[in-house]
Amino acid sequence: MAKDKYSKIPGGLFISFEGIDYCGKSTQVKLLASRLGSEGYGILVVREPGGTQISEKIRDILLDNANLKLAAEAELLLYEASRAQLTRELIIPGKDAGKIVLSDRYFDSSTAYQGYGRGLDIESIHKMNMIASAGIKPDTTFLFDLPAETAQTRYASVPLFKDRLEEEKIDFHRRVRSGFLAIAAAEPFRFKILDADDDIEYISGKIYTEISQFLR
Repeated sequence: MAKDKYSKIPGGLFISFEGIDYCGKSTQVKLLASRLGSEGYGILVVREPGGTQISEKIRDILLDNANLKLAAEAELLLYEASRAQLTRELIIPGKDAGKIVLSDRYFDSSTAYQGYGRGLDIESIHKMNMIASAGIKPDTTFLFDLPAETAQTRYASVPLFKDRLEEEKIDFHRRVRSGFLAIAAAEPFRFKILDADDDIEYISGKIYTEISQFLR
């Protein structure tokens, strides 16, 4: 992978939450946002793909089960387009305004899903991530690590609509998990790996403890 040339946005905080589907990251985003908001911090919660009017329309295309013929390369470019809009419209302005931006996924998901999961070239994805993110990266990233088999058990127990990626075979999700762990190993100072099979409140406490270091 090319030498990392990303920068940080001065001002507030930019925190991303990553992991395979059904790892519980979205729940933890909500818990942290509620706790920090109750303490008086300005919070901005965003998600990928989505977050803006334009990005949400792209999300609909990406996750629609009717689009099973979507090529891996087209999938990647749509994710990057959604990210580019979200970054410029919400993330950068939010952090510039001194807010704590909590993002349910960011560019590491493209590397894990389209790179390790789909088998697209990692270096090319890195370059596209740089363009889409305007060259900025999260101040810290929480990776909720969960075996694909456990995620599948959770998946089967939820009687809700399953999107196009959630419907992928378990081997795909195993590759994605391995990808996330490889990404985290390459950036140990940014990533905090959490056991997603731990108690929800316990995980929430660990996240808050980590974030507190940035709030002093």
